[in-house]
Amino acid sequence: MATRPVFDAHADSLQLALDLGRDHGERGAGHLDLVRGREGGLGSLVFVSWCDPKFIDAGPHGARDRTRGLLREFHRLAERHPAQVSFAGNAVELARARANGRLAGIPGIEGGHSIEGSLEGAGIPEGLSDFGRTVVRRMNELGIVIDLSHAGRQSFFDTLETTQKPVIASHSGCMAVNAHQRNLDDEQLRALAANGGVVGIVFCTPFLDAAARAEEQRLRETAEYKALRGANDTELFLAQCEFLQRAAVPLPLERVLDHLCHAVEVAGIEHVGLGSDYDGIQRTPQGLEDASTYPALAAGMARRGFREDEISLVLGGNMERVYAAVTGPGSAAASSRLLPVD
Repeated sequence: MATRPVFDAHADSLQLALDLGRDHGERGAGHLDLVRGREGGLGSLVFVSWCDPKFIDAGPHGARDRTRGLLREFHRLAERHPAQVSFAGNAVELARARANGRLAGIPGIEGGHSIEGSLEGAGIPEGLSDFGRTVVRRMNELGIVIDLSHAGRQSFFDTLETTQKPVIASHSGCMAVNAHQRNLDDEQLRALAANGGVVGIVFCTPFLDAAARAEEQRLRETAEYKALRGANDTELFLAQCEFLQRAAVPLPLERVLDHLCHAVEVAGIEHVGLGSDYDGIQRTPQGLEDASTYPALAAGMARRGFREDEISLVLGGNMERVYAAVTGPGSAAASSRLLPVD
């Protein structure tokens, strides 16, 4: 079985730390922590700072302050558990963390609204504005990895036309397997490959399967689901996750493999990776319940006929390549942020 550590390009676990006081250095609630990540062979992780748009209306700099709070939680985690996780701002720092037996932690920002007016107009339904193209070029200069998972279709192609560096779609599925608006069609997959980029196959069940999405919509209409409560939105989200995971008809892990195999067929083995979206999704496929279960996906790939070297590329090698190409080996300009173009 493949030995390369897993590079997961997308997890939303920082909200549990900020809103619930969760210490991710210890085993606990949610999908991911350092303990279960170590059990699952996790070597690099993008800790995403996702700011709900409601914080835009929370007062002056509400979205920016929320994002900064989430980013602070990443640094607090690294300070609290220095033997388990290290900040990795470029390829050299990533390799150093690995050599010291630590998780390479990469803080990211999801959504331009986190920077409020600074990126206003960068991405519009018709595609990127002139300012948006300027933002893309500046991100290239600073060594910021561009993430297109939330980009509109025209913005997706405009970004590829503008960027001089590889990009990623950190947590997406394949439109040909399930026609969900968040998935990439074959033209997008081929364009991403031509750019040298990588799509991270997501574990989000509605993205993966139409029947799973319908099942969850049905359960959200039940009295039991509507009666769920929490002290805040994040606590309520965890309660909803537990209910859906328990009550819904399980979605087999094979459905994840269907998306992964299609992406490999269209884009090529060097352009597919993982972006679980752990702690940002309400339900996971059967067998991928938390960060200790990445080996189940590797085993599934082996059953589908992938060689060990191919499994290693998908588990981590491809994302590592893009990260090194964009951030550089250790330059002062290298940044550990991943900023999607929305």
